[in-house]
Amino acid sequence: MTSPRIRTIAAVLGAALLSTATACGGSGDSGGSVTLTYRLWDDQQKAGYQKVMAAFEKADPGVHVKIELLPYDQYWTKMTADAVAGTAPDVFWMQTSQFPEFVTKGILADLGALKLDTTKYNANVVQSYTYKGKLYGVPKDFGIVGLLYNEDLFKKAGVTMPDKLTWVPDGSGTLLETARKLTVDDNGKHPDQPGFDAGKVKQYGFASWNHYQTQWMNWVSSNGGKLVDKPFGKYAFNDAASVQALQFGVDLVNKYHVAPPAAQTNPPSDKINEMFKQGRVAMFPANNALLPFVAPGANFKIGIAPMPAGPAGRVVNINGLSEAVYARSPHKEAAMKLARFLSGPEAQKIMADGGYVFPALNGLSQGYVDYWKQKGLDVSPFLEESRGATFNLPVTTGFTAFENKLNQTFNDMYLGKLTPQQAADQAVRDGDALVK
Repeated sequence: MTSPRIRTIAAVLGAALLSTATACGGSGDSGGSVTLTYRLWDDQQKAGYQKVMAAFEKADPGVHVKIELLPYDQYWTKMTADAVAGTAPDVFWMQTSQFPEFVTKGILADLGALKLDTTKYNANVVQSYTYKGKLYGVPKDFGIVGLLYNEDLFKKAGVTMPDKLTWVPDGSGTLLETARKLTVDDNGKHPDQPGFDAGKVKQYGFASWNHYQTQWMNWVSSNGGKLVDKPFGKYAFNDAASVQALQFGVDLVNKYHVAPPAAQTNPPSDKINEMFKQGRVAMFPANNALLPFVAPGANFKIGIAPMPAGPAGRVVNINGLSEAVYARSPHKEAAMKLARFLSGPEAQKIMADGGYVFPALNGLSQGYVDYWKQKGLDVSPFLEESRGATFNLPVTTGFTAFENKLNQTFNDMYLGKLTPQQAADQAVRDGDALVK
């Protein structure tokens, strides 16, 4: 999650972005050697990008690339400040939630000159970085939500993962049935048995908590609800289908008791991740990007399954990053050369084969699957999901300023202080007030 401090600074400085960016124009390359600054936030991916940049410099020896790593909680603060000052890096990572603010203020270069065949890339990622029919981010990768599960806990309980997990707002379906079998209190009782003590649970069957990307947005979409009415539009998740889905996510915690209490898991707590790694939660929805942080610390065998299917089928979140070019880079020509290289198979294959990401360029994902297979993990369910029904995070202005309030409101919903309808209505009002 992005920190509240970053959101506040971004909101304060956002108004200045357009005027300053327009005023601080850069000149074209004047010949000779050029040094570009490339900024990212993932220290693990930096190792892969060192190989990528070495390949780029070999292909274009007149351009040197300096990789600049910033922790995520500092990245957007500095990006906003640099954009205001006219000193943004030449090429940098962009994500969907920040894209609307940057593209509408003229910070990102139109990449039409690269003449990319966008049909060769993941369609979700292309759509996420398209504004008024133009592409403003080279599709870099995609992450997708799947279901991690503790195979040892399943085996101990004598439970087999169903071929297809399903859920229905009324509680029917194989997901709740399976989660009950894997939820145990201190006396060995399950939630559907007499004497079960919801206050003394030693093992939970499922992780249901207030996390929009891996949790309730997937429930909403799988029940036929909508997050926004259109790209760069208004919020829509207070309709009947969406509220039913929100109620189901809350019921897993407060009614069925197969997930930990919200008092333990509500943001900004990271306790749910630790509970899974400690073997206290059997099933854990997660983006595949979490694997490098979860797998090494787990002392059990991790299985991977597709997300549960709802009444509208299985619909899961895809969230891809892009490579953005600073519109006022003083080395625009060289920056475009780097962007073109990053869009190609050589660069994206390096990152896929190294197990860093699913590449946005179609046809290269097997390298990522093979890498994790060598680590004992079958990540093919993630890839299978990406070929089915998927959705993007909301791409609309104001989301970064809205996110903190959204989390606060939904924290109260998971705690039972607000009904799902009350929480959704309040959140939609708050979000729409920030859409420009």
